[in-house]
Amino acid sequence: MKKNIIKIGLLSILGYGAVVSMNSCRDAVDIVQDGELNSDAFFTSVDNLQGYLVGSVYNNVENAQAVYFTSLITDEVKPGVNSGGQGYETHRFYIDPSRSIVSDIWLQNNLLINRATRLIEGAKKVTPSSSEQATYNNIIAEAKVLRALGYLQLLTYFSPDMANDNALGTMIISTVPGISTKLPRSTNGAVYAVIEEDLTFAENHLTKQSDRYYVSKNLVNAIKARLYLYRGKYAEAKQYAQAVLNSSGLTLTTATPIPSGTVGDAAWNEAFYKDASTSPYKQIWSDNSQGEVIFALSRPISGGSYVQLPSYYNTNKSEIGGSPLWVMGRNLFNILDGTSGDIRRYAYIDPTSTINNADYEAIYDDGKYTADQIVIDKYPGKGSAATRNDVKMFRLSEMYFILAECAVNDNDLASARNYIHQVRQARNYSGAATTPVYASQQAAWADILKERRVELAFEGHRYIDLKRLAAKAGVTMDRNRTDDRPGITVTNLPNGDYRYTLPIPLAEIAGNPNIQQNPGY
Repeated sequence: MKKNIIKIGLLSILGYGAVVSMNSCRDAVDIVQDGELNSDAFFTSVDNLQGYLVGSVYNNVENAQAVYFTSLITDEVKPGVNSGGQGYETHRFYIDPSRSIVSDIWLQNNLLINRATRLIEGAKKVTPSSSEQATYNNIIAEAKVLRALGYLQLLTYFSPDMANDNALGTMIISTVPGISTKLPRSTNGAVYAVIEEDLTFAENHLTKQSDRYYVSKNLVNAIKARLYLYRGKYAEAKQYAQAVLNSSGLTLTTATPIPSGTVGDAAWNEAFYKDASTSPYKQIWSDNSQGEVIFALSRPISGGSYVQLPSYYNTNKSEIGGSPLWVMGRNLFNILDGTSGDIRRYAYIDPTSTINNADYEAIYDDGKYTADQIVIDKYPGKGSAATRNDVKMFRLSEMYFILAECAVNDNDLASARNYIHQVRQARNYSGAATTPVYASQQAAWADILKERRVELAFEGHRYIDLKRLAAKAGVTMDRNRTDDRPGITVTNLPNGDYRYTLPIPLAEIAGNPNIQQNPGY
């Protein structure tokens, strides 16, 4: 029997045909033949299931590539002084099915779905004792939530229209796949049905209300809120976003207290930028406090082979001497710098940055590109690990924005204004945040989009937000003309452009005759 076993590390994802990647850092699964899990030998107890959940399902939840892609293709970043050209094609909108950044997002989420499905199917071979039943149910529930999250991520990037149930979505992995399995894409509606079934099971069986690094009821509500928002189902989005506010036990993390003295001077900076900053909001980003984080991917100081999100922006550390690869886009900085009392101006930007507010355009035109380098410090590292930070996938502020969008949809502009003001007030260290005033739904959409741009910067939201809201808001992507190397004409991706949906990777198309490519590619 042994001679028939194939050891698969980084799994041959359904439809990848002959493409099989081996990675010794991943847990291996023995497959005796196509579609057979070999669960009799592997999944034999609740303890085995728990070990596989943590080591192989949770270990394959990854969002760093999507965050990085979103930064590159939108108006969040521009090339840094130490950039060697990596990512320039994406920044200039050259997106095609052969790009690794595309296949990374596709492969990672399909791998997560595949591993979760293996666990769910393998669990059918295990009969728990009465004392193990609750643990057993929780294991399956957690796997189903993570599978639902993988599906949601795939639809976010690869579905042309998430609000259309009849639009093409992704493949549905409902059973343990064989290496030769080649599935077509299902409609969004079919994928949504799987997601909702998984999340309903979790609602009925999860026992944990809150957990920063593991699946909880709070996370289920947050996923549902985002899912229904993207689908344009505002009543349901409102229901679940409100459920997070009501039951999570979390509150918006405040800017204060901040160090005494003059904000932004040397002494104040020394105190504010410490690993254990006095500002609760700053502490979120150095991972010293959970704050309002609903769900994050743990990135410990040492160990593991995780993708390190901070290293996408700064090679060594988040300061000008840390070899910045990508720095903050100018117009995003201008918003932050122009908002009085906004703690995010300091939480997101390292004080070693070289900032030339008065004449940055003239400096750029003179070819002195390095004289305006706004170093991204939203991921400052922690302790001795300068390029390790947790990846925050869901935070409470997003729920406030969802509720604001739902209110605008109902033409309740006063409620929308209140939700936005609460976030602004929490982030204001002077206690005097400006209260928005909306004369129309379009003005409200535009302000929500701006607030999401600032608050959720470098967290993987801007790409889908522009796709969803820009036309409604009457705005477009907002790059500054200095957001590329001198001599390059900076452009914005037009609303409705096909590149607001990613292509199905070339390897998938080549190996799977049943898969359909997205329009434009």
